[in-house]
Amino acid sequence: MNKLTELQVGILYALGAYLMWGFAPVYFKYLGFIPVYEILAHRVIWSVVVTALFITYLKHWPNVLLVARNYKSLLVLTMTSLLISCNWLVFIWAINHGKMLEASLGYFINPIINVILGLVFLSERLSRIKWFAVLLAFIGVSAQAWQVGELPWVSLVLPFSFAFYGLLRKKVKVKAITGLFIETLVVLPIAAFYLVVMTDSETSNLLLNPWSLNLWLMFAGVVTALPLIFFGQAALRLPLSTLGFFQYLAPSILFVFAVLVYDEPISFIKMFTFACIWFGILVFVLESKLIKWFK
Repeated sequence: MNKLTELQVGILYALGAYLMWGFAPVYFKYLGFIPVYEILAHRVIWSVVVTALFITYLKHWPNVLLVARNYKSLLVLTMTSLLISCNWLVFIWAINHGKMLEASLGYFINPIINVILGLVFLSERLSRIKWFAVLLAFIGVSAQAWQVGELPWVSLVLPFSFAFYGLLRKKVKVKAITGLFIETLVVLPIAAFYLVVMTDSETSNLLLNPWSLNLWLMFAGVVTALPLIFFGQAALRLPLSTLGFFQYLAPSILFVFAVLVYDEPISFIKMFTFACIWFGILVFVLESKLIKWFK
């Protein structure tokens, strides 16, 4: 058998990462009987454990100590910790409250929000074609707001929190696994305090839970850390333009689950919104070819 090329390995890692992100809602839906804050607490606690194990295996502890001694890096990672915690909380809430379509829409919008943040904070310029894609996204979201009488907040909080998270992470040169470990470590005391002291649900005491349930809760660390590790490996091997194609895989799977598996209602306005976003993404992806065609 021929040995896989670095490009092929990168594609496999990217597929693995985005497929795991796409199927993650099934996991959180299964735990829907557990309070949202409790699930988030477990996600934080077990992510610390899983990332610590990976850091030990990869012998990255010197890198962790190096980052920990840099106050500026710690400050930025504290802010990203709060942003990603907010993102996780809203995502879990959306999945378990019948808002999976709104979550899917949010992650479709995310690349366009990234472009807007690049324009505002990084002085990046937008071509006319990219402005057209942004306009399509705005029309789609406006249609949703018009239908329900308010902005679809889940579809806005998810992309904005993740986009600002990505923007701030660019400020610190930290390995993905190291960054996630420190970010979850920052909010670990809050998660532990909530789980041990504040919550009083039937599932909050692990000593009283069946081991099967405890294993499912511990698996939250794997669900969080593993796709990020795969993504980091893919990013090392693939051009950014190639990796960009894969980012629409997860929200597409989420959309299919929402409509076909969990029977979330999809109105004409929702389809119009998704059509605007999908067309905007298509314009985005094919920008270079469109420029050639219109010359």
